[in-house]
Amino acid sequence: MAGLVFVSYSNTDREAAFELVAALESQGLACWIAPRNVTPAAEWAAEIIDAISASKVMVLVFSRHSNDSPQVRREVERAVHKRLPIIAFRLDDVIPERSLEYFLSSQHWLDAFPAARPSYYEALVLALRRALEPRDPSSSGVHAALSDALSTAPTTPPAFAPAVLAALETSLARHLGPIAKLLVGRAAARATGLEDLRQRLAAELASDQERSEFLRVARDQA
Repeated sequence: MAGLVFVSYSNTDREAAFELVAALESQGLACWIAPRNVTPAAEWAAEIIDAISASKVMVLVFSRHSNDSPQVRREVERAVHKRLPIIAFRLDDVIPERSLEYFLSSQHWLDAFPAARPSYYEALVLALRRALEPRDPSSSGVHAALSDALSTAPTTPPAFAPAVLAALETSLARHLGPIAKLLVGRAAARATGLEDLRQRLAAELASDQERSEFLRVARDQA
């Protein structure tokens, strides 16, 4: 089962990321981090998406290395799309690249310098506990439960031509990269028709501009 805290990092910062996870888990905060929590022989992209969906908050181990990492950018984009709070734990005094800055501009930042990293873990634990505090219940819980029920109801999805799926995958990949193949496959298994499939895929994009552009291209391909 995925933990409450998804930890995103560049592989170059692996030692720092696992040190951070050890510190958080010693304080009772369950974490999900790759590759430790990836199921053997599982599809990596699917595991990442499922873990982000199941988590309550993301900790981004931010450095000059993660700043240049396409995988980190994809994970952050997914977290923002899922409305996951993100706490950026900065190892280096660097400014986010434009693509990351777009997603992180409204998120919470914690600097882990100039002193030794462990001296900043207490502040991170406090920030995470606040982010994980139970929220006031609302009708959204009812809608989520209804959505889950509908998503598991037995249906017979239409069969889409391979060429149609390939074209949609190409269009979506311009925005999301290789993860598009997985998302197209999942959406095709649930969609009730071609337009429903397009709308499901457009919903995976973070901005209205990206969604509009994707739908325009996707409909032109018909």
